Amino acid sequence: MIRRLAPLLLLLASLLALSTPARAHEIRPAYLQIEERAPGRYDLLWKVPARGGMVPDIRPVFEPAAGPEFDLRPLPGARETAGFALFRYALAGDTPLPGARLRIEGLERTALDALVSVSLLDGSRRSFLLKPRTPSVEIPRAPTPWQVLASYTRLGLEHILAGIDHLAFVAALMLVARGWPMLLKTATAFTAAHSITLAMASLGYVSLPPPPVETLIALSILLVAVEAVHLRQGRPSLASRRPWIVAFAFGLLHGFGFAGALQEIGLPRTELSLALLSFNLGVELGQLAFIAAILLALSSLRQLALLPAAAPRLAAYAIGTAAAFWVFERLEAMFG
Repeated sequence: MIRRLAPLLLLLASLLALSTPARAHEIRPAYLQIEERAPGRYDLLWKVPARGGMVPDIRPVFEPAAGPEFDLRPLPGARETAGFALFRYALAGDTPLPGARLRIEGLERTALDALVSVSLLDGSRRSFLLKPRTPSVEIPRAPTPWQVLASYTRLGLEHILAGIDHLAFVAALMLVARGWPMLLKTATAFTAAHSITLAMASLGYVSLPPPPVETLIALSILLVAVEAVHLRQGRPSLASRRPWIVAFAFGLLHGFGFAGALQEIGLPRTELSLALLSFNLGVELGQLAFIAAILLALSSLRQLALLPAAAPRLAAYAIGTAAAFWVFERLEAMFG
């Protein structure tokens, strides 16, 4: 009975996983940028993700290690743009900011992360990530590149694991790449391609508007899913004979999608290269973890004799159905 139901269960599970309203790059932490403009005087930009006019009630609080309190004053001109509420503050204190404790008040009541970037007059910079379970941190007295590495690697990892459309594309590539050598070659081509455009777009060398990019990413998933179905029907094409070429070509497009997410998050100016490398590293780790999880699941199902012969075709139909929905959804958002 279980074997008879297995194809249906696989199809339903795929559709439930992939048909979730997919706004790729939903991983949007709050972002606090602190710039010292004079000794003991700081300008703050506080970006909080907003949905439907609803803005989480979270704000930065500074607690000095010793001496008088910091004076944090909100400035006029708060506004909402591109899914974020933007607030500006002026911070003043007679004690140095390094060594003080920063707390994001109310963060523990949310599911948001908060990325913090501190730039001081001496040219040094501190970057770190706060989470609901750890909403406060002592601002380091000396900059630590490891904090940038850890923060942006984690953001890249979380981004790819929450980016359902990118994962769907990787899954579709796995359906057309036959054999371990070809799968490795295809995954490497995809990684190389999106790393190129991620770097170029993040560094400002090229730029594409996000709505068309998002629509074309959905279309790329649909096209590879169609080729996976054709392969199962005995009609192999370039996508199945040379999947690494398709992975590289569409990977360039997906890199612009990753860059859009990274630009929303924000990059530290003085540690730009390290942050970019770390984010890309996190994306690759998440991608490899996803591929490993799928291969492990398939291996387990084969050992239990629960993997029907029609499973690859069903998976291709499920991915293609979700991708077609995303194409029309994003076209409507572009022209609606």
